[in-house]
Amino acid sequence: MNNQFFSLIKTIAIVGLSDKPDRPSYKVAEYLQSKGFIIIPVNPAITFWKTIPSYKTIADIPNYIDIDVVDIFRKSEFVYPIVAEAVKRKDVKTIWMQEGVSSSEAEILARNNGLQVVSSMCMMKVHKSQL
Repeated sequence: MNNQFFSLIKTIAIVGLSDKPDRPSYKVAEYLQSKGFIIIPVNPAITFWKTIPSYKTIADIPNYIDIDVVDIFRKSEFVYPIVAEAVKRKDVKTIWMQEGVSSSEAEILARNNGLQVVSSMCMMKVHKSQL
């Protein structure tokens, strides 16, 4: 990933975003939002994150919302179907799997469809390190 990565993205769909402020997904989303990124929550267990409506799946996000990055806070075994949904959208440019999350099958699927892949890294930590 190059140093221009964050300047080229605007909208981040966060899969597994929690509405509990003590959870890592909440902290990362809050940080990224504070840096000007548009956050799209994806979690079937919540209706809203802060005041932003949450979607059950990537497929449920309306097509008029362009997603640059799908940031995944889910166990590795649940990643493949999320990536498959992201690939079908045609607007997603990057799949980002948070620390401890990886799936070689999902990475292959994403790369074979022209998506950039980041695996097992925290987006907030990488963003902070590039400031």
